[in-house]
Amino acid sequence: MRSIRRSIALVATMVLCACAGGADTNIDGTPLPDVDPATLQGIAKGQFGAKRRSSAQAPAAIGSYARGCVAGAEQLAETGPTWQAMRLSRNRNWGHPELVDFVQKLSQKAAAQPGWAGLYVGDMSQPRGGPMLTGHRSHQIGLDADIWMLPARNLTLSAAERENISSISTRRASGAFVNSNWTRAHHEIIKAAAKDKRTARIFVFPGAKVQMCKDETGDRAWLNKVRPWWGHHYHFHVRLTCPKGARGCTNQSPPPPGDGCADAQQWVNNILNPPPPDPNAPKPKPRRELRVGDLPQQCSSVLASQ
Repeated sequence: MRSIRRSIALVATMVLCACAGGADTNIDGTPLPDVDPATLQGIAKGQFGAKRRSSAQAPAAIGSYARGCVAGAEQLAETGPTWQAMRLSRNRNWGHPELVDFVQKLSQKAAAQPGWAGLYVGDMSQPRGGPMLTGHRSHQIGLDADIWMLPARNLTLSAAERENISSISTRRASGAFVNSNWTRAHHEIIKAAAKDKRTARIFVFPGAKVQMCKDETGDRAWLNKVRPWWGHHYHFHVRLTCPKGARGCTNQSPPPPGDGCADAQQWVNNILNPPPPDPNAPKPKPRRELRVGDLPQQCSSVLASQ
């Protein structure tokens, strides 16, 4: 109990500091919702959010993307030759070593694009993964990363600048189409990410997927991994498959066969001409906060590790 109280107290300090500085914001500059530390006792996000360093264990992705944790996570350096980690106050530049390697290699490919010196890297995972204090439901096992749509031209941003700079939106018409911020470089960077064998999925707004389908004239197999999803116009979200030989890591079911372009076009059609609401559709139920006992058993040892 004493260690839990210390964790709750640390979370309280983190939240108060973030609110006082106004630094904990989304990539478009809007603030994240406040978290009441008094509600976090026994809640998984409170305990995982309080950990500032990774566990002293062998690297392992444990559980599923939205219900799990990561042991022995590696921290992406705040600044590298072709990347910068953003929103450092969140302490979310951690991941399985495969994810850190992926981000570094993708940033090198991004640096080859006109007008890009590399990548601005958004949220990856917390030091021990698990549910986050704010934001994502996924990003829990160290295999997810958000890459900003803003071209990284300045890789000497200070910590303060990284809290206040905003990414750019690349959509118009509520995501049915790309806007003038979208460039061929975005296409090529997402293509490079999708062609990495470790990539399971890339989430991006529907209009971007449709635009890539129109513009791609070569091999189209990589388009299968690019999936339309709401939001994802300030960043694209890369999800890796479970590392080879990983035990206790659960992959998402693979996308349907084909390039997925017709499916993306249907998303766009529904944005432009929304179908009438289903009067018989059940009302969504509020989600219960995950507790540590809801996660795989190994996550308790990840929390307890020094």
